[in-house]
Amino acid sequence: MRKVLIFGNSASGKSTLAKELVETDKLAHLDLDILACLPTDPPERTPLDVAKGKILEFTHQNNSWVIEGCYTDLLEMASSEASEIIFMNLSVSQCIENAKLRPWEPHKYKSKEEQDRNLSMLIEWIKNYRERKDCFSHSSHQNFYDQFEGKKSIFTSNCKNT
Repeated sequence: MRKVLIFGNSASGKSTLAKELVETDKLAHLDLDILACLPTDPPERTPLDVAKGKILEFTHQNNSWVIEGCYTDLLEMASSEASEIIFMNLSVSQCIENAKLRPWEPHKYKSKEEQDRNLSMLIEWIKNYRERKDCFSHSSHQNFYDQFEGKKSIFTSNCKNT
């Protein structure tokens, strides 16, 4: 049973890798973006106890799974169940390029145009990855990686062999 957590900066390739694992290894998939925030304007974080309940429900209903996102506080809720973690530790410039090339994500945006209107904000968010000190930051991701005692990998590009 493979149970994988994938994390990293926005546009680092987490969702793309997760989708590959879904196809190749037949894993159930949970994108933390869909449960991390309430559907409010502006978005507000889902209470942690509610998010934890949804994460644990997912992990207990599926024998093999992949969970991906940038939320270290949510990833920690599944870490005791995970068989491995993958840190998508791409450069900021690679993530910005990925963001510019990102296909429409209909589970996040009503249209490609709406997604594109958000691009400049996303690029600024990506640029601040190494300076932030929150649960979405490089330091938080590095600490999560360092403390995990199971199988772990770091990808520095979107190619699996690096």
